[in-house]
Amino acid sequence: MLTLQYLQQNTEHIVERLKTRNQDYRELIDQIKQLDEERRSRQQEVNDSQAELNNLSKQIGQLFKEGRTDEANKVKEQNAKLKESVKEGQQRLHAIEEEIRSLMVQIPNVPHETVEQGKGEEDNVLVRQNGQAPDLGQDALPHWELAKKHDIIDFDLGNKITGRGFPIYKNEGARLQRAMISYFLDKAREQGYQEVQPPLMVNEDSAFATGQLPDKEGQMYQVPIDNFYLIPTAEVPVTNIYRDSIVEEKDLPLKLTAYTPCFRREAGSWGKEVRGLNRVHQFDKVEIVQIDHPERSYETLEAMTSYVESLIADMGMPYRVMRLCGGDLGFAAALTYDFEVYSSAQDKWLEVSSVSNFTSYQANRLKLRFRQEGKKKPQLAHTLNGSALALPRLLAAMLENYQEEDGIRVPEVLQKYTGFSSIKRKEEGR
Repeated sequence: MLTLQYLQQNTEHIVERLKTRNQDYRELIDQIKQLDEERRSRQQEVNDSQAELNNLSKQIGQLFKEGRTDEANKVKEQNAKLKESVKEGQQRLHAIEEEIRSLMVQIPNVPHETVEQGKGEEDNVLVRQNGQAPDLGQDALPHWELAKKHDIIDFDLGNKITGRGFPIYKNEGARLQRAMISYFLDKAREQGYQEVQPPLMVNEDSAFATGQLPDKEGQMYQVPIDNFYLIPTAEVPVTNIYRDSIVEEKDLPLKLTAYTPCFRREAGSWGKEVRGLNRVHQFDKVEIVQIDHPERSYETLEAMTSYVESLIADMGMPYRVMRLCGGDLGFAAALTYDFEVYSSAQDKWLEVSSVSNFTSYQANRLKLRFRQEGKKKPQLAHTLNGSALALPRLLAAMLENYQEEDGIRVPEVLQKYTGFSSIKRKEEGR
C-alpha cells in the first residue's frame, strides 16, 4: 500500500505511472485527498475540543475547591456535552480513516520507470534469451504423454483422489521432484539465504500484508471455519515473519528461502493451455525473499534475477527473461522479471519464475521498518521475492527437451540428488 504522504506529495507522478497499468486512478486519488483534508479538519476540531475539556476539568476542580458548587455543576454539564461531542468527532474521524484505508488498498504499486505500457503478456519486453532448443523431430511427445509412458506422473489418479490439477508424482517422477527441491535449497543456502519451513496456511492479516487480499481472494483456497487461507506461494508466510517489526540497518539485507507446496484455484482455467503440468492447483516451489534498504533494492533485484538465471542455465534449459509491462504487472509489484523456459514438444514458452521488487508497498502493509543509526524515526524497508524455482512447468519442459529414443535424460546437476541419470520407459523395465 502506498503511504498517504507519498500520495500527497507525488500525485501527478503516481497518476502518470499508473496509466501504464491501463487505468486512470486520478478520480480515486482525488477522493482520497479530499477525505484526508476532511480528516485533518476533524482532527483539529477534536484536538481543540480535547484542549477545552482539559481547561473545563481544571475549572471544575478549582470551583469546587473554592466552594462555588453551583458554578462547578454548570461547568460539569457543559463538560459532559463537550465530551459527547468529542466522542462523536472521534467516531467520525475513525470512519473517515477507515474509508481512506479502504480506498488506499485499491491503488496498486507505482510501476518503475522502465515498465512500459501494455495490455498483457504479449506486450512484455524481451530482456535476453539464451540456450538452444533441441531438435526433437516429428515424433517428440508432450510431457503428459511422456509421463504416462514412463509411469512417473498420474494425472487421472490425482483427479480421482482430489480433482483436476492435482497430479500424483511417482517412481522417478517423485524422486526428480525431491531432487530439484534439494538442489534449489542447497544453491540458495550457498548464496546466503537462511532456510525456513513456514506454515502452509495463513490468516487474513498475513494475506493482506503481502497484497493477496483484497486483490487475489478468488485465486486462494480458504478454510472458512478458521478463516485461514492455503498459501499461493511461500512469499506470503516468509515475508510475514517480519510483520510488525523494526530491524536494524546493519542487518540488511535479510535473506530467506523456503520450500513449500503452493495452492492456487486458477479459476476459469480450461483448454489445451492447462494440459498436464502447464497449470495445476497444487505445486512445489522454492522461494527466495529479501528485505533490503530502499537505496539498493533495485540492485538487489538484478542480483536475484542473475541468481535465478544461473539456476536455469545450470539445468541446461533454453530460456528467456521478460520484463513485464504495466498490464501484466502484479498489483503489489513495481518491477517484475519473468523467466520462461522453452518447451520443445509443445513449441511454447512456459513461465517458471517471477522475480519482483515491491519497494515499500508490502512493507507499509506489513509495518516493516528499519532503524538507521543516528535517526530516531524508522523508515519502511523494501521487500523482494522470486521463484527459485517453481517445479511443474520446469519439469514439463525438462521431460520434453531431454527425451530420447530410449528414455529421458536427467540434467547433470540433478544426478547426484536423483541417483539415476535417465528415466527408462515402463515397457523397458523401469
